[in-house]
Amino acid sequence: MTRIVFMGTPDFSGPILEAVAANYDVVAVVTQPDKPVGRKKVLTPPPVKVVAEALGIKVLQPAKLTGSDELAAIIAMQPDLIVTAAYGQLLPEELLNAPKLGCINVHASLLPKYRGGAPIHYAVMNGEQETGVSIMYMAKKLDAGDVISQRAITIEETDNVGTQHDKLSALGVKLLLETLPSIIARTNDRTPQDESKVTFASNISREDELVAFDRPTTEVHNHIRGLSPWPVGYAKLDGQNMKFWSASRAEGHGNPGEILQADRDGLLVATSDGAVLLTEIQPAGKKRMAAGDFASGRKDLLGKVFNG
Repeated sequence: MTRIVFMGTPDFSGPILEAVAANYDVVAVVTQPDKPVGRKKVLTPPPVKVVAEALGIKVLQPAKLTGSDELAAIIAMQPDLIVTAAYGQLLPEELLNAPKLGCINVHASLLPKYRGGAPIHYAVMNGEQETGVSIMYMAKKLDAGDVISQRAITIEETDNVGTQHDKLSALGVKLLLETLPSIIARTNDRTPQDESKVTFASNISREDELVAFDRPTTEVHNHIRGLSPWPVGYAKLDGQNMKFWSASRAEGHGNPGEILQADRDGLLVATSDGAVLLTEIQPAGKKRMAAGDFASGRKDLLGKVFNG
């Protein structure tokens, strides 16, 4: 049976690991180290580690793969193929060259668009009508290898990064299982990426999370849903951060960022060409809540302005 080393870290990768392990011999799983999470900084394993341990698969967690004992151990296992899915580190050249069938990656975009660590976020934030999954050979350059197979899905108006994440993870499972037999048989296609069409999706920074209302309604709406449910967009109201979990496009007119309406429907906030209706928010120091509950009886909110 084909010997596979699987490399991945977040929730996106878990179902892919489960599917590969159910059909092939996964000899080890490589993931990122456990990290402190939450206000109490509880040391928490990556989702892929949880899946791997439940399946009884050996787990390696190098902080840095290059030059590590874990790298030597992986090569010594003599895997036929390495499969990665949102691992979070570039693979050193000696590892790329080790498996006889190569190293492949399950990437959540239609390459060459959105190379990088946040392809789902940027596809939604940029108002793309579709995105998808690419199975590709790995190369020294980030997400630049030849594409083996691709499958597209529609981004619906009601989608946010969370719903797209789940759809793309499921699509990644299906496409990978369809593609692996041809890779193992060495009969697969491989298409070089068109470098003239490359775009990037770097990891989301704190600055990217700030929602600016001085843009068109569609862009503001896409920004909010492209950051929900993580890391969640925000702006300041009365000097305090407020997070925006969900919103919809709406009609209205006022100065960008101005609260035009505050009632049980939510907070109607002006944009450069209309308005968005904030329907689920999180005020500073409080839990996520319906915007209508926050706005109830708060006539003082009218005319206030969200800003950076």
